[in-house]
Amino acid sequence: MSERAVKTDISEIIGTIPNRMAFAGGWIDQPFVSRHNPSRPGSMVVVSLEPTFRVLDRSGMATSTRKVAVQLWNGRLPDRDPAELVRELYDEENRGKAQASGSQDMIGLIYPGVNRLDYDHNHEGGIFPVHIESNNDPEVAHWLEQVIKMVPIVQRSDGYDPLGIKNLDPRWIGRLGQSGKDCYQAIVDRNAEALGASMNECMLCWENLLPNVVEHPAVDLLELLHFYQRRYIGTMYSGCGGGYLYVVSEEPVPGSISVSVRIAQGGR
Repeated sequence: MSERAVKTDISEIIGTIPNRMAFAGGWIDQPFVSRHNPSRPGSMVVVSLEPTFRVLDRSGMATSTRKVAVQLWNGRLPDRDPAELVRELYDEENRGKAQASGSQDMIGLIYPGVNRLDYDHNHEGGIFPVHIESNNDPEVAHWLEQVIKMVPIVQRSDGYDPLGIKNLDPRWIGRLGQSGKDCYQAIVDRNAEALGASMNECMLCWENLLPNVVEHPAVDLLELLHFYQRRYIGTMYSGCGGGYLYVVSEEPVPGSISVSVRIAQGGR
């Protein structure tokens, strides 16, 4: 029996397509949410990651979209206009789907750096952002790598429906969209306290708008969330139904994973 070839880089196993984190403001990219926003545009933040470890499926990290990208582009991002690539991947991912994935999944994989996505329902029905504000400063990226810890919690369960209850109160939606603005500014300013506050605010919005987002049949997600929020600067889930906890901390967090932020060549 021949020996398997020794692979020396994790990307030889998991591919070179980036991963992405979604921070405060998530769900504002969905038109059924943004149409009720009284203070448009509402914002959310996505951060592109180098593929340095295998991300768990069903964890709110856009792994299904990444798999589509791998098949569509033979494992590598094409060297083309990122806005064009986002639309191409959006169309491929959502072909024939009754409930479309939000465009933040595609943008987070394709756009390097830290990105604030501004959604206005009056612009293309809220499907794509009216504006993307990007930061590729190496110092900002390095700072974020130091303060963000990813703690694995649980994959969302089979048959899970985050939209079983919708309390689409415009006041909470306005706060959700503002949490994304605050999150981006906190990262650019390298302000850990403000970053943590924006994440805590986002989770409060999720609890009030879409309470099933923070439910899981086997794990008390709210109890865990509040445990980490009491002990660290701020915390939020990577997605609905569990996934990872993003913990803002300048100190080590037991069991956490570090990330590597992918920035544009040349930075800034």
